[in-house]
Amino acid sequence: MNVLTLEAISVRFGGIAALTSVGMTLKQGELLSLIGPNGAGKTTLLRTVIGVVRPTQGRVVLRGDDVTPLSVDMRARRGIALTHQIVKPFRSMTVLDNVVFAAGHAKTGNVLRALGTRSRSEETQRARQLLELVGIDRYADANPNALPLGALKRLEVARALATDPKILLLDEPLAGLNHIEAERLADTFVRLNADGVTMVLIEHNLGQVARICPRVVVLDNGKKIGEGATRDMLSDPAVVAAYIGKEVAHA
Repeated sequence: MNVLTLEAISVRFGGIAALTSVGMTLKQGELLSLIGPNGAGKTTLLRTVIGVVRPTQGRVVLRGDDVTPLSVDMRARRGIALTHQIVKPFRSMTVLDNVVFAAGHAKTGNVLRALGTRSRSEETQRARQLLELVGIDRYADANPNALPLGALKRLEVARALATDPKILLLDEPLAGLNHIEAERLADTFVRLNADGVTMVLIEHNLGQVARICPRVVVLDNGKKIGEGATRDMLSDPAVVAAYIGKEVAHA
């Protein structure tokens, strides 16, 4: 079953074509990677899915419903969540409260009501479970300022999961991590996917993409140039050329 279908998505910023007639599907339970060189349009495509960017042409279809006219908030309520490459937690809250707030806001739909709810026991329990799930429960009472980058990346994932997304969009979550940290976080994505979380992953770490993602969609200069099994795409001449001759086939 397709949970997400992008139909001929085009985006223009002034006279610049950021995306040109990009189409793709995402199946229930899939872990799909969106790859391509810098400036290919990957992040713009995810922002189109979440609703931050409105397409000049095309449609975003979620579980058979056209959500193109819907706001970011309404799409989030339909089950789309996005993690950002540059993490921005609430620095005045503990790590636990960051996740509790995300869970509460998703439940109430109102920031003041989320903060003012007298009993947050259900959200707190859920937040602790999520922190354990992503491997940072030991930081629950810490301030985000005290966390290393790898833990902050995991906090971003926990906050997104707190909204109970049907689709989790991940924008370069491994960026800035060393090899060991990147591999461990990638393993976390595999576990989440095995638990039923459907994901789209933007990532430049092609070694990890090849290891954990069975299928990829390849963008270059705002156009889709390939789609299929990951190892096939990473050895495709057009994909290799898009990476300006960089050796990607070994990844």
